[in-house]
Amino acid sequence: MNPLFDAFAFQFFWYRAWCEALQRMFIAAAAQRISGPPDYLETRSARFGMLRRYREFSSDYIASRNVDVWLPSEYHQMPGRRFPVIYMHDGQNLFDPQSSFIGVDWGVDEAMSELIAAERVGGAIVVGIWNTPQRSQEYMPERAVKLSPSPLARRRSPLSDSYLKFLVRELKPFIDEHYRTLPDRENTFTMGSSMGGLISIYALCEYPNCFAGAGCISTHWPASGGIVIDYLAGALPPAGEHRLYFDHGTATVDALYEPYQQEVDQILIAKGYKHGEDWVTLRFEGAEHGERAWRKRVRIPLEFLLATNKGDSHL
Repeated sequence: MNPLFDAFAFQFFWYRAWCEALQRMFIAAAAQRISGPPDYLETRSARFGMLRRYREFSSDYIASRNVDVWLPSEYHQMPGRRFPVIYMHDGQNLFDPQSSFIGVDWGVDEAMSELIAAERVGGAIVVGIWNTPQRSQEYMPERAVKLSPSPLARRRSPLSDSYLKFLVRELKPFIDEHYRTLPDRENTFTMGSSMGGLISIYALCEYPNCFAGAGCISTHWPASGGIVIDYLAGALPPAGEHRLYFDHGTATVDALYEPYQQEVDQILIAKGYKHGEDWVTLRFEGAEHGERAWRKRVRIPLEFLLATNKGDSHL
């Protein structure tokens, strides 16, 4: 690969990361001015379904943050029914263009509603966990750093183990208590993009009895020299009980990902995963690293994870 292009792509990634961090600082400052309590519940309009926002959801493990809960229309139409839950990272980018980076949201509410209407998925609750200025620390897999032989990599101070404790020990019990969920592993999923892809697969590896599947979009495998791939070789659960989705584009930062993803694919094969059944890796020609590209294809990982018929997800 062209080293000049590599340098440009990494500069693009860190410029984007800096812009996101600046945006998160402004959002955090605005949130501190809100007079409501930490668990203040706000019902917001959504183009499809209903969106509820918990402002400054508190935690014993990590800094407080907003948490969005999207409910499909069926949630209120069928009061006796319970629903799977998918926990998604970078929550401010999922539903609302006003809070999303670059003003483009993923349109998760629209994608989910279309899939439900087409009977491609049976319906699900989507929990969007907002990021904070500590995003890179919270999303960088901690055990991968600790296991790395690289002194440079070990100089990082990840907070991902604490982030996952928040998700599994605090947020998930709260959601299961206050909403009609199917709380078992077979109906609990996680999903994110870029560094959010890293924390999604890390969550499944560290808590394989909690999550049935992970959706990893434009996963930023080059982080700290690709050390997460070495971690996966030992930590990835064997095939048979989980569903894994990976993808990447070919433009901007995504142009760096294919050789790393190919290494991950070989680990999956060695673990017994079967492409098209319990695992899929997709390549999107010309797709860039950003919300516009992810919005165009978010329906695909949602359907793969939540498909009514797991063997017929139109991939």
